[in-house]
Amino acid sequence: MEEEEFDIVILGTGLAGLRAALEATVESDGKLSIALISKLHAMRSHSVAAEGGISGVLYGEENKDSKKLHAYDTIKGSDYLADQDAVELLAQNAPNEILLMDHLGVPWNKDARNRINQRPFGGMTIPRTAFAQDKTGFFLMSALYNTITQFENIKVFHEHFATKLVMEGGEFRGICAIDLADGSFKFIRGGAGVIATGGYGRAYKTTTTSYSSTGDGTALAYREGISLKDMEFVQFHPTALVPNGILITEASRGEGGYLVNSKGERFMKNYAPSKMELAPRDIVSRAIATEFERGNGFKDSSSGMEYVGLDIRHLGSERIDTKLPMVKEIVMKSLGIDPSKEIIPVAPAAHFTMGGIHTSTLGHAMLDEKRQSSSLWAIGECGCVSVHGANRLGSNSLSQCLVWGKIAGEEMARKKIKVVNSKQAYKAAEAEQSRIAKMLERKGTQSVYLIRSELQEEMVRDVFVYRRVEQLKRAISVIGGLMARFEDAIITDKGRIYNTNLRDALEIGNLLDLAYATTLCALGRKESRGAHSMVEYPKRDDANWLKHSIVKMSAGKPKISYLPVAIKGFEPEERKY
Repeated sequence: MEEEEFDIVILGTGLAGLRAALEATVESDGKLSIALISKLHAMRSHSVAAEGGISGVLYGEENKDSKKLHAYDTIKGSDYLADQDAVELLAQNAPNEILLMDHLGVPWNKDARNRINQRPFGGMTIPRTAFAQDKTGFFLMSALYNTITQFENIKVFHEHFATKLVMEGGEFRGICAIDLADGSFKFIRGGAGVIATGGYGRAYKTTTTSYSSTGDGTALAYREGISLKDMEFVQFHPTALVPNGILITEASRGEGGYLVNSKGERFMKNYAPSKMELAPRDIVSRAIATEFERGNGFKDSSSGMEYVGLDIRHLGSERIDTKLPMVKEIVMKSLGIDPSKEIIPVAPAAHFTMGGIHTSTLGHAMLDEKRQSSSLWAIGECGCVSVHGANRLGSNSLSQCLVWGKIAGEEMARKKIKVVNSKQAYKAAEAEQSRIAKMLERKGTQSVYLIRSELQEEMVRDVFVYRRVEQLKRAISVIGGLMARFEDAIITDKGRIYNTNLRDALEIGNLLDLAYATTLCALGRKESRGAHSMVEYPKRDDANWLKHSIVKMSAGKPKISYLPVAIKGFEPEERKY
């Protein structure tokens, strides 16, 4: 077993992880050694797939906008489940992050006065989404990655798959990881740790997320007894390309695109007459699902999938080429359709996980209802701070990544970080190395890929846009059965070099744990709120359910408890658009 030691170990190299590394470096004047661990090449992290933009109030007085209004829109969009102190941090700090990215070289779309353009996004009262065409995530990642590679104190471990989070008494000790290039096992010690591994959209068959979005860091924390929060809230993006699920950015509707059913109707007038296509994502996804139930969808001849049409033809070729070039490229390459001449087939798909590792307002991982780790943070999509509550507004995710990346990096730099070389931590790493070796040696009968396929199909069938009690009960039974079969799964590739079979199996194990927690929490919440829509309980119930669900592994079994939502100035009201 190889060992390395750093002051800070960051698992995940998307926007949140890179931003934390940059801030810790700047704040410490480069004196802290930092490890960035990615199971991919860092620049292939899922953040590069973000398209539409990043939210923040840049020109408040002129646009009649304010940080308070941004906070209100976010809280209302969350169906009042967001913790309002966290939302305040988002609104206050997001503008500075956008301007920092401008200084780092992000090529924002700008107006004739060289001011950053901002487009409308769903649920936002005022256009406050800054954008770089429809490739915002890629440009943000490029700027950050190019910046962090200039610092000698930062080492990037590309293509290292983390298998265990090593904790001792609630404090971070390090990460166990497999170097995929040669199969070697490493124990990377650290004085402080950050989990920034994104969401777990790949638990679903139809998803906009990358193949790498398997919730690895969230699952590792869960197995170490760290609480997860609000796992039932999975966002379904209303406009994923049919049949492949590739994201068609909300910016398409922000620029003026329409949704139409098979009758040619702009059906959103029946669901959100004031916002139409720019209602929050949960509302638009439910509207599309309802249109399908009413027989108003189109049907894809090759896959049999239902869809509605996204019409951007009226925008014209010039505007599409300037503002939505990637949408055009994706649609033309995938389907051979020119969106300036034909409508785009779209349907809801799993997109973002509002739930994740339970954290404090500053991103510290919570060990239980009151205790937090002083040396472990969870940031970005995997950290439930909770700034999105029951439904995230589009373009708030990139703001969240940068804001809490900065907060975590700043906090780590100000602490007196010391690596603790304990025998207990080393023994835990040795035990993990032995576990992985036994997985490779196991003579099982089950295919990990068949298990994954059945899991993904089950989640789409029973834990999707609309949920029913009996379906959720069935899902719990099915996933439980898959978890049992996984214990008898065989790794057919016994080699060391780029053993993607082993990597896939470890990812599938993570997805199973998180899918089970999601479904269990969904069955427990007897109301409809945001992205969680229960057919038997169609209304929001503030009297009984204005609270976060907490799931924690205890004696090998998940246990659910609840915590109150932090209300600070914005009392819950009826959510109309």
